[in-house]
Amino acid sequence: MSEPPASGTINGTINEPLGSDVLPAGVRARFVDGVNGLRIHLLEAGQPEHPCVLLLHGFPELAYSWRKVMPALAGAGYHVIAPDQRGYGRTTGWDPEYDGDLGSFRQLNLVRDMIGLLAALGRTSVAAVVGHDFGASVAAWCALLRPDIFRAVTLMSAPFTGPPGLAPAAGAGIHQALAALDRPRKHYQWYYATREANADMSRCRQGVHAFLRAYYHHKSADWPGNRPFPLSGWTAAELARMPTYYIMDLDRDMAQTVAQEMPAVADIAACRWLPDHELRVYSREYERTGFQGGLQWYRCRTQGIGNAELQVFSGRSIDVPSMFVAGRSDWGIYQSPGAIERMQTNVCTQMRGCHMLDGAGHWVQQEKPDDVISLLLPFLDG
Repeated sequence: MSEPPASGTINGTINEPLGSDVLPAGVRARFVDGVNGLRIHLLEAGQPEHPCVLLLHGFPELAYSWRKVMPALAGAGYHVIAPDQRGYGRTTGWDPEYDGDLGSFRQLNLVRDMIGLLAALGRTSVAAVVGHDFGASVAAWCALLRPDIFRAVTLMSAPFTGPPGLAPAAGAGIHQALAALDRPRKHYQWYYATREANADMSRCRQGVHAFLRAYYHHKSADWPGNRPFPLSGWTAAELARMPTYYIMDLDRDMAQTVAQEMPAVADIAACRWLPDHELRVYSREYERTGFQGGLQWYRCRTQGIGNAELQVFSGRSIDVPSMFVAGRSDWGIYQSPGAIERMQTNVCTQMRGCHMLDGAGHWVQQEKPDDVISLLLPFLDG
């Protein structure tokens, strides 16, 4: 098992972009310097003179998660950009310490990263910003705050419920209620905010590669237990109906949680949407960087870092054309009860479609890239 870097190191000593040996034909990698304090590593496809589409990944992913979508978008006449976001992969300039600069990971600064990246590329606008998982939050805020730059938005797997309200948030006692269940539980986002979470995953017994294999499997359509349904409310009893990768057993960390669902060797060999050589791209990066960069995003959310400035936009909607795409086997659609309904009825005023793809779980653009492409291209053309 490869040892993760010592605390205080970031991205090891690799100063080269991802190579053509791991990238599909037509996708290239490079760095862009001087972006809001970052040196951003990005993947791109297509010609720079073409209309731009910006693709934003989630956790624990990388720009590489868009590898199956990028060539088709480029072939349709778009210049496609997918960065490793702040805290991820080969992008550098962010603080890797748990006790470091947490505020730099707040939502508005993540939006600033993307505006700065486009400015560094000489772009005044993009045809669309597309975000998956936590990247959907960044994409949504980009479209809400700067519709002049981000002229359309597609959100994947994570519904957006709009800016936080001015009233105090309800449900603060949910953690005590989860711990008090007959089967004591805890919420994964608050676990991700703990000091121990990074070491639990980056130094786990099975190694990072096996951990990620189990994690991706557990949240995919390959895991037969992923049969999501709407929850009636934000209560411990309802939340506990979700799988353990969301509502964890109280006495287990995430590596221990997903290890119980590690697929068999034959199932790994048969996994066409994430063969082992592709998973190795992720595991090598996370072995080098650890997970703390991505976990900082969760800490900002659970601790309300930056919420006061986001409340300035309370009641504001996304008014550019929008679309939502998720896998039908994705519990992420329902983990916040009522979120997908609110997104469609109150938050996105030009929602052009809300699509659930059969045969896909949480990793929709990797599990069903052709279906995602078939939705994205008409949306962009429209």
